[in-house]
Amino acid sequence: MSLNRLAVSATNHCLTGCAIGEFAGMALATAFGWGDAPQIALAVALAYLFGFSLTAVPLVRAGLTAGVVVSTALAADTVSITIMEAIDNLTVVLIPSAMDAGLADALFYGSIAAGFVIAYPFAFWANRYLITRGKGHAVVHEHHAH
Repeated sequence: MSLNRLAVSATNHCLTGCAIGEFAGMALATAFGWGDAPQIALAVALAYLFGFSLTAVPLVRAGLTAGVVVSTALAADTVSITIMEAIDNLTVVLIPSAMDAGLADALFYGSIAAGFVIAYPFAFWANRYLITRGKGHAVVHEHHAH
């Protein structure tokens, strides 16, 4: 697989986990009527959880030990998820009224999606850089074909 294709694959993987966690966290916190800080905290926590889980599940299926699974998932995803979450949440905070949008509001979904669109190229370049150095998702590929 080419370097760019591998970086796109890693970034799409990150985007998937982040998007699931971010939308779930924001939706739950909005439904519970939580304020901005707890809403962002829950969304970020779930983004990391889902992002790491998407990497961990195939590694567990490959028969790796818990220590190897955790260290590999952390090595593979931490930088990319951090970039995605920082840019996405900053975007949502900066878009007027986005933090106050309800679940039936297009602004709720659009602001999160816009954040990921902005974050994607930054995560791609970070993933590409890490892969060229044998880090990031290159670590996952040492253990299985992902």
